[in-house]
Amino acid sequence: MREKSEKARDAFSEKVVDPAKRAGEALKETGGKIAEGGATIGKTMIDQAEQNAREAFAAMREAASAKDLTQVMKIQGDYLREQSQRSMSQAREIGELIMKFGKDAVAPLRGDGPK
Repeated sequence: MREKSEKARDAFSEKVVDPAKRAGEALKETGGKIAEGGATIGKTMIDQAEQNAREAFAAMREAASAKDLTQVMKIQGDYLREQSQRSMSQAREIGELIMKFGKDAVAPLRGDGPK
């Protein structure tokens, strides 16, 4: 009788408890990766906003020292063109980070993470 109960306990542990533990560990690892990714994305967005503000103030200083309206219009046009390119590049960078962290976050759930 004791042997049967030990076999049942071992089978239960192997079929239920161990997979539940592995799933819990994978969820914990996923949560850590999500937090890490969110922090990195947040820092990157702050860095981008800081860069954009520096560029805007530089353009305003340049426009303030312009000799005439034509020069102001050129400065403004150059700034808008550069900011448009910068915005596309920044959006692409954030998109790539989101995709990378998304893949990294689900890897433990799929069994792709480190064992």
